[in-house]
Amino acid sequence: MTLPSAHDNEPHFITRSGWLRAAVLGANDGIVSISSLLVGVASADPSPRAVLIAGVAGLTAGAMSMAAGEYVSVSSQSDIERADIIRERQALADEPEKEHAELVAIYQYRGLSAKTAKLVADELTRHDALGSHVRDELGLSEMNAANPLQAALASGATFTIAGSVPLIAAALAPASHIIIAVLVVTVLALAGLGVFGAKTGGAPVGPSLARVVGWGIVAMLVTAGIGKLFGVNV
Repeated sequence: MTLPSAHDNEPHFITRSGWLRAAVLGANDGIVSISSLLVGVASADPSPRAVLIAGVAGLTAGAMSMAAGEYVSVSSQSDIERADIIRERQALADEPEKEHAELVAIYQYRGLSAKTAKLVADELTRHDALGSHVRDELGLSEMNAANPLQAALASGATFTIAGSVPLIAAALAPASHIIIAVLVVTVLALAGLGVFGAKTGGAPVGPSLARVVGWGIVAMLVTAGIGKLFGVNV
């Protein structure tokens, strides 16, 4: 069922939040982790073969890890949602009057008068009692329901695509310029990701750009700093 909209020319982007979160997370991790790995390997052994082998291995392992991690974590969220819905269904069967009163109280808390709140609760209960409680008591909806497979595919795919960017830069750069090429391309890729995330989600570009680029650089500096602290290339 398609919900009516008063502003078709200015659609809401909340429906994209699930896969967009996973996609941005995967892409950001791909760029930062693969870049850090390439810079660390290139610092120890600048031969293109060593850098590429490490990069491809890191890209493969990272993509699988991101996809598996997203699937497991979002599946846990989905399990909680389903369990709550089952409990709500049972509560409606065991104590319908109490559940109805709870729905009335929710609508009163949101600003309706007692009379209007009861009228709304009556009509919604007759239409779809469980759906009303799932939406208004549990705060769940089809729009933002957990989707493990979608999150896994989005995260794994964007990790692979975004992580390939610094890897390609390392492959094309001369051995003596691999590190600088990877760092420059990484900052540009992070900037592109910030713009993509903002545009896709309909949000302001500036804060997204600063957040993605800033934290990406911080992550790489911390990685390099730990390596320097322990006298190893990370």
